[in-house]
This record gives sequence, structure tokens and C-alpha cells, in this order.
Amino acid sequence: MWMSPSQNQTWVSEFILLGFSSDPTTNRILFSVFLLLYLSSVLGNGLIITLICLDMHLHTPMYFFLCILSLLDMSYVTTTVPQMLVHLLVQSQTISFAGCWLQMYMFSGLALTECFFLVVMAYDRYVAICYPLRYTVILNWGLCTQLSAGTWACGFFVSLIHTFLTMRLPYCGPNRVNHYFCEGPSILNLACMDTHLIEMVGLFISVFMLVAPLSLIVASYIRIAQAILKIKSMQARCKAFSTCASHLTVITFFYAPATYIYTKPISRYSPERDKQISLFYNVFTVLLNPVVYSLRNKDIKGAFLKVMGKGRVAW
Repeated sequence: MWMSPSQNQTWVSEFILLGFSSDPTTNRILFSVFLLLYLSSVLGNGLIITLICLDMHLHTPMYFFLCILSLLDMSYVTTTVPQMLVHLLVQSQTISFAGCWLQMYMFSGLALTECFFLVVMAYDRYVAICYPLRYTVILNWGLCTQLSAGTWACGFFVSLIHTFLTMRLPYCGPNRVNHYFCEGPSILNLACMDTHLIEMVGLFISVFMLVAPLSLIVASYIRIAQAILKIKSMQARCKAFSTCASHLTVITFFYAPATYIYTKPISRYSPERDKQISLFYNVFTVLLNPVVYSLRNKDIKGAFLKVMGKGRVAW
């Protein structure tokens, strides 16, 4: 805590993240589990990025976007899990106000970027299925780069607005956050003033940032479904749909829990339940993404076998 000389009032200079348990034995078990999940997530996504970079056959718009998605997943799981692992081992579970501000900004920026980026990936599938002969012409490298850069810029710009509105509020105590990282709703719940207006603004931003991208994704897949139904061969239909199945799975894993967390009013905030749901889309979804894409994708498996084969020859 620190004292504001002008207002003679105590303000929060740090937060205490309560995490999942106060029992040392339980924390050691959780540390082992989350460390394994984190390493698996980073290695899985890192492997996909490496394979796409090394295999020239994977230098297409689809795999370029998949590479960016893996980079996003690695980045935003790294903004929360390493700190959580440290807090599971040490008694001090504090995070400075500035550190909390930065973590919230980075996490929401990366999450919002992924919201927008899943729209870009849906557009990629739309062009690939509806305009297969013009696929590489429409999605040239210049457009792919612009779309990717645009999603990052939009995600971090909107995150800056949302984080600024949350962290500019007065926090004069308590400072105990029933969460394992600084997530917007959990911090907003501690503000020592009426947050109704900020909640409405935040809810509007959250709904718009979730509903607008999801609407574009649905519109893309309606056109994709119409195009697939026009294909006469059942085998060709199944092949066309299988190229979209992985993307649809990732969308479901990401949007379902995120929509629940960020579109409900603060009055319905439930620390324990929300903490578990956040853990799902922050950790488990990042782990599942490379599994979904690698197990269902012959090109990724082929690239892996090729790299392993070269490694054996070199050895």
C-alpha cells in the first residue's frame, strides 16, 4: 500500500493473487501438473512453427496462418503460467500494480488478436473452398502479411482501451485477487467506487469484440457449406469439410469459455468457477490446438517424418 498525500487515502500498490490453494502439498502437485502442461503447450506449438518454417511444401497461406496462431498461443500462455508456477512454489504471491497492468494488457491483447485472427483463418478456408483456382492469387503474401499485422494492431489497441478503463479506477483495498493472474473481471471487482458505467463500457467492448468476429466466421462457414453442398462427389465433400474441421474445433474451444467470462455482468462474477474456465481457454486450449492440427493433418505429419528422417541421416 501507499499513501496519497493529496487525498490522505491509502491506495493499492500491489495485488495478492490467491491462486488455487494455500496448502503446500497441493501446490507442489499443481506445480508439477501445470509445468507439464505448459512445457507440452510450448513444445507442441513450437514444433508446428518449426515444421512450417523448415518444410517448403508448407509455405502456403493456410500454414502461414497456422504458424501465427501457434505463436499467439505460445505467447499468451506465457503471460500467465510461468508466474503462476512461481507462486505455487513460494510463499509470496504478490504482483505489483504495474506488473498487473502489464499482464492484463498483454493477455487481453493476445486474446483479442486471436479473436480477430480466427476470422482471418475462416476467410482463408472460404477462399480455398469457394475459389480454389484463385486461392494463391487472392491470398497473396502481401495480403496475408497485412491481415496478420492488422489483427495484432487491432487486438492490442482495443486491449489498451479496456485495460486503461479498468486500471485507472481507484483501488484502495482490499487487494486480494481470487485468481491466478490479473484478469479484467477479477480486478474490476476490487475497485472502491461504483463501477456500473465502466462495466457497461467494458461489456459493450467485450460483446462487440466477440460477437462481431464470430458473426463473420459464421457468415464464412455458411458460404463454405453452400459451396460444399454443390460438390457432387461425396468423397470430395468429405475432403473439403475435413480441411475446416480443425479450425471449427479451435473456434469452439476458444470462443465458448471466453464468451462466458467476458459477456456476463460483474454481478454474476464467481471467482472459483471463472478461475477454472479461464484455466481451460488459457492453458488447455493452447495444448489442444497443436494436437488437433497435427493429428488431423497429413502435411504436418509428413513434414515431421521428413525432418526426423533427415535427422537420422545426419546422425
